[in-house]
Parts: sequence; structure tokens; C-alpha cells
Amino acid sequence: AAFISIQAFPALLDLPQDLEVSAVSCGSRHTAIVTRGGELYTWGWGKYGQLGHGNNISSDQARRVEHLVAKGLRVEEVVCGPWTTYIRVQQLCEPQD
Repeated sequence: AAFISIQAFPALLDLPQDLEVSAVSCGSRHTAIVTRGGELYTWGWGKYGQLGHGNNISSDQARRVEHLVAKGLRVEEVVCGPWTTYIRVQQLCEPQD
């Protein structure tokens, strides 16, 4: 099992330099951000699939949720619950296969 660092105090997060964050939400053990471009990045504990990467793998690094990009969805809002992540999206274009 992967070790995930849980921090009870604010910490700097390294994101790609071209990202501008427009929203952030924290669950009990995971975090999600929405960029100004409408992309969703998640990290933390992923045991229940709450990171949205199609698996139950945890991650200390912020990762873009590729499924949303492939479906042509722009994330407008994110809310994290204890073991869940809810998003409101807008369809931009036809999905890519």
C-alpha cells in the first residue's frame, strides 16, 4: 500500500506554472482544484475512487482528471465530501474517443 502524507497544517503545493486555480475543495483526506481553464486536479487518499482517476490509488501529487478532458467537459464547480467528490460540468464539444 502506498504511503500518503496527511498534513494538518497549510503546505505549499507545486502545480504546473501555467495553471491558475479558480476553486478548491477539501474532503477528509483528499483535495481537488478547478483551474480557470475548467480542468480538475485531485490528490490525496483515493481508496473509494474519489480522486476520479478510474482507480483506487492514492497520490501525494496533484493529477489532472483525464476522463473529463476526453469527454469534452469543463468543470465549473467542485465540492469534496468525506469520501466523495462532486463536480458541476459544462459540455464544451463532442467527446473524443
